[in-house]
Amino acid sequence: MNRISVFCGSSFGNDDKYNTQATLLGQTLAKRNIELVYGGAKVGLMGAVADGALSEGGKVIGVLPQFLAQKELAHKGLTELIVVESMHERKTTMNALCDGVIALPGGFGTLEEFFEMLTWAQLGIHKKPVAILNIDGFYDSLCALIQSMVDKGFLKVANQQMLLISDNIDELLDKMNHYVAPTAGKWIHKDSD
Repeated sequence: MNRISVFCGSSFGNDDKYNTQATLLGQTLAKRNIELVYGGAKVGLMGAVADGALSEGGKVIGVLPQFLAQKELAHKGLTELIVVESMHERKTTMNALCDGVIALPGGFGTLEEFFEMLTWAQLGIHKKPVAILNIDGFYDSLCALIQSMVDKGFLKVANQQMLLISDNIDELLDKMNHYVAPTAGKWIHKDSD
């Protein structure tokens, strides 16, 4: 993988572990010569992951909607800042630029962006790895909900297994490097003999 898009909170949360791990993720990506694509802001975990990558000489591309740039939230130290018209264009651009996606802790926006990328993978629109860095069990409840979707017949096990999860950065990146997308999308069924 040459580039990874990271979706994460514009806040730090109430535990310094989130900030520490976001910074470490940025540093690790830079050390592995993986470029960071992210939402372009200087605040919260978004700023932390960018600063981490930049501190190790990494290349960081921010993608920020115009209305947020006008609020002076743009990170000024990036390798490149792409200003787009809308939130949807931001996601589309981030997807076009990356080879894989990681979600860190965040709120509604993080989940919305992350699940769109995961849904696109499920539908076969892209074949990129989609991953969660589950810092301090932040996403445990979401993982339980996803298991419930499987148990209640709304999600196939094969699609559940598309989601890569770890609380360890190096392990997660290794899983992403070895990811092989399913050969059939949600609506394509292969008969087994």
